[in-house]
Amino acid sequence: MASAPLTDYLRHMTEIAATPPLRARTRKPDWIRVKAPIGQAYNDTKALMRRLNLATVCEEAACPNIGECWTKKHATVMILGDTCTRACAFCNVKTGMPRAVDMKEPQHVADAAAELGLEHIVVTSVDRDDLADGGASQFVRVIEALRRTTPTTTIEILTPDFRNKHEAAVEAIVAARPDVYNHNLETVPRLYPTIRPGARYYASLRLLEQVKRLDPSIFTKSGMMMGLGEARMEVHQVMDDMRSAGIDFLTLGQYLQPTPKHAKVEEFVSPQTFSAYAAIARAKGFLLVASSPLTRSSYHAGDDFAKLKAAREAQLARAGLLKTVVPA
Repeated sequence: MASAPLTDYLRHMTEIAATPPLRARTRKPDWIRVKAPIGQAYNDTKALMRRLNLATVCEEAACPNIGECWTKKHATVMILGDTCTRACAFCNVKTGMPRAVDMKEPQHVADAAAELGLEHIVVTSVDRDDLADGGASQFVRVIEALRRTTPTTTIEILTPDFRNKHEAAVEAIVAARPDVYNHNLETVPRLYPTIRPGARYYASLRLLEQVKRLDPSIFTKSGMMMGLGEARMEVHQVMDDMRSAGIDFLTLGQYLQPTPKHAKVEEFVSPQTFSAYAAIARAKGFLLVASSPLTRSSYHAGDDFAKLKAAREAQLARAGLLKTVVPA
């Protein structure tokens, strides 16, 4: 049961989300146009999610890559329901008081991974400020169900910031040992009050730093949206902050305005600029960088995980820390 102050906060955030000013949507350039989702494989993936009563960030966040990913039977599951307790200016997920936690959800996620034959799965969630642990225990249960049901599937989680409770929440999740721990910073610090008002930039950095401190073997990952009005040097500073926190993998993609009620696109960043950002990020020491207009946190995540492992092995080999097995 949510406390009275939290209930009032959620009601206030819901009202804000329901009545923001309308903002004109800018026409998209050709380089970020995508094909409409079609085909039997797409329909099969959608039917599976409905049958198992699972939400996906692909749908709820209006991801532009849903057609490509679902046709390949790849889907990013969104646990803890489809209603968020935050009202971020960039996000299409609905805001309000969420339903009770579904205790069957972890096994349903594992069943979906098994039926889709996933070698790598990405699991994210809405923010659940109404829960004592922010929903961390549900992430743990999902990881445990996946390990039981599809033990060869590698697991990537994309968590919220667990505001005011992240230390205990992160400890519990790290102990369950996901293969990749992702938490997105989303934008530069200056834009947090308008774009991500319910979060704190340095708290998100500390969360990712804590993951590395608790278990350095877990890959850490974070991403940003471009085109919200950030300056180039601000992006470079975020990269430096991420590297100071030990983040392995950086994703950069174009922000797309979901509806006229959301934050407007200040700039459509060119593919050439994304390439330039990628070169700078690699020079700063990230193990892996994905930077393009259509890049999203879970886009091509399975392929990227294989690249991450290879990059770490190469790094260890260069440092003389990787043991070479000599055939008998």
